[in-house]
Parts: sequence; structure tokens; C-alpha cells
Amino acid sequence: MTVLDEIVAGVREDLAEHKSRVPLDDVRRAAREAPPALDPMPRFLADELAVIAEVKRRSPSKGALADIADPAALAASYELGGAAAISVLTEPRRFGGSLADLDAVRAAVQIPVLRKDFMVDEYQFYEARAHGADLVLLIVAALTDDELRRFADLTGELGMTALVETHTPDEVDRALAGGFPLIGVNNRNLKTLDIDLDTFAPLARRLGSGVVRVAESGIFTPQDAARVASEGADAILVGEALVKHGDPVGAIRSFRAASER
Repeated sequence: MTVLDEIVAGVREDLAEHKSRVPLDDVRRAAREAPPALDPMPRFLADELAVIAEVKRRSPSKGALADIADPAALAASYELGGAAAISVLTEPRRFGGSLADLDAVRAAVQIPVLRKDFMVDEYQFYEARAHGADLVLLIVAALTDDELRRFADLTGELGMTALVETHTPDEVDRALAGGFPLIGVNNRNLKTLDIDLDTFAPLARRLGSGVVRVAESGIFTPQDAARVASEGADAILVGEALVKHGDPVGAIRSFRAASER
């Protein structure tokens, strides 16, 4: 069993508990009653490289990263620094996240918020919208083509935007075949957790310029941001480097300044 398989198995166990507490009909109702989702694409399509800044306490590969007592304050700092969107880990077992973090961040910022979780069931999409998410993550490696399409359609029906994550040429081809406008390249192999920043460039070329390309993982310095920007990234998703920095406002600004194209 790969690390990805183990994480998804845990997600499904936690999901059963969520469903027992809040029935699907109630979550659907809450999703319909939530304020309209924000559109992240204008910032992602702008000339300046967009920074998706992550609220992340832990990782499966490195354990504890930061004791984030106030995720709302951290997200507000990210916004002040010029982040285009905020990513919030809501998976509790490996990442120490929660839907409460998502609620707190959504209430604190005026920019789009991504629910960063392993989305494997329609319940999670209604749940994401009910808690104020504007984007959700669809990991190609964790989904069949049918699931990818159904979940993308549901995301759109709820007014949210899907960030479709890839890691291999085959996954890129599957994402392109689906016609998705926002595609990420994860420099971390979710089956081994190894990071290789060299992953991005060839897959970005394979994606072409007809989609918004997001570089994920392995971006630890402004120089890394400048590199992937030169290789075609329209946006970067940064977590560890920001939560460990000590000056989130300055860190965001340094990533943006170094990556001017």
C-alpha cells in the first residue's frame, strides 16, 4: 500500500464519522445557503505569478512544521502580503488540519480559499462549500477518470473551482483530456513522498499554455519561485516555507518579488 493509499483510507474512515454527525441532506442545504464562491481565476491569469499560501501544521514526510494557534491571523498575514488565495489543510490525521481551520480562515480573508484535502466522495464537496471553500483539490492519482469528471462537474455546479493535481505524464494527459482549466504539477511523489523540483518543467511543457499551471511542493525559496516561473508556472502553492518563516507578510512579498516575469 502506498502513502497515498494509506491517506485515502484514513480520509474514508473520517468521512464516515462526518456523515454520522451531519447527514448529506443537511450538508447539501448548508452548501446551497452559503454565500457565492469567489473566482480565483482572474488573479491566476494575471501577468504576476500568483502565490497560493498554505495553512499547514504537519506533513506526512516531516511531521510537525508549525504550531498554528491562530490560522485566521496567519491567513490574514498572507493576504496582507499579497497572496492570491489561501490553501487550508483540513485532513486531521497526517496534516493536523480541520474544518474549523477552514471556517476561521474563510471568516478572516476576502480572497479565495482552497480546501486542501483528499476529495474522494461527493459529501466532501458539499461540505467544502458549506464551510466557505472557493476551490477544491482533485488529485488525478487518487481518482478514476469517471470520478474526476463527476467531481469536477459537481465542483462547478456548486460554483467552486477545481485545482486538478498531476505528477506524471500520464496524469497530465488525463487532466488535459478532461479539459480542466487549472492544473497543478506536484513536485512531490504522493506514493513515496520524495520531492524533485525537476518534475515541473517537462510536465509544464506537456500542459502547454492553454491552461493555468500551478507548481506545487518543493518551493522553499524565492529562487525556487523564480525558477518555476521561468519554466511556465502561473501560480505556486507554498506551505512549509511560509509557516516556518516567522514573517509571513515579508515571505509572501519576497516570493512575489523574486518571481516577477
